[in-house]
Amino acid sequence: MDLGLKNRSVIVAASSDGIARCAAEKFAAEGAKVAMCSRDAKKLNAAAEEIRQRYSAELLTAAFDVTEEAATAQFVEQVAAKFGGVDVCVTNAGGPPAKMFLSTTTAEWHRAAELNFMSVIHFARAVLPWMQQKKWGRLVTITSVSVKQPVSDLIYSNAVRAGVVGLVKSLSNEFGKDGITVNNVAPGYTATQRLRDLLQKRAADLGISEEEYSMRIAADVPLQRLGQPEEVADAIVWLASERASYITGQTLLVDGGIYKGL
Repeated sequence: MDLGLKNRSVIVAASSDGIARCAAEKFAAEGAKVAMCSRDAKKLNAAAEEIRQRYSAELLTAAFDVTEEAATAQFVEQVAAKFGGVDVCVTNAGGPPAKMFLSTTTAEWHRAAELNFMSVIHFARAVLPWMQQKKWGRLVTITSVSVKQPVSDLIYSNAVRAGVVGLVKSLSNEFGKDGITVNNVAPGYTATQRLRDLLQKRAADLGISEEEYSMRIAADVPLQRLGQPEEVADAIVWLASERASYITGQTLLVDGGIYKGL
């Protein structure tokens, strides 16, 4: 199936590792021109070089913090100058720490909002005018199944990421007339370093091994296993493609069925 992404200009944020890194590679495999960013320059450049060698892809990389509005805007301008605009933007950022409510701090609340909500604002504000010029665009956010079904010890994520869903719906309504779709992908338990860190903490709190806790988590998923980053990346690339042209304002759960609602 031709996804219509060849030579499209694509930004994938926080893409040195995990789901976003897999998405960047899949966009490159489709023939897109891909811009990757991360705070970790060494890790980012290693990932980009591997993708470049594998697909002979045209790539651009920049190391910065997505909570910094000016740096984000500068990156988008750089991408637009090199690739002739911005067609697709996938927003992403690391998750906040696992906490129960009475253990939270005001500073951490502000950081979570900056990282997982304001970073989306920064990218959206910078890329949407470029998409308007072409009357075509795809904005895809990456959040978590917690936007539909709160996770007990992820209070920051439960609260802040839900705001992204409201933003996605609002932007889809406002920019649909410009040929721009705006959607959210919400992964469930996916085998990333972020999940490994969470499993280690939870297992230690319960006094059991990480392997045993991982088995408990998998048993609660209807598909009886954890997801793979590549599986979430496939959903992201599809939503960004021509094949998803009549889908906007939606949250697509890629969670193995763990969400219990209708």
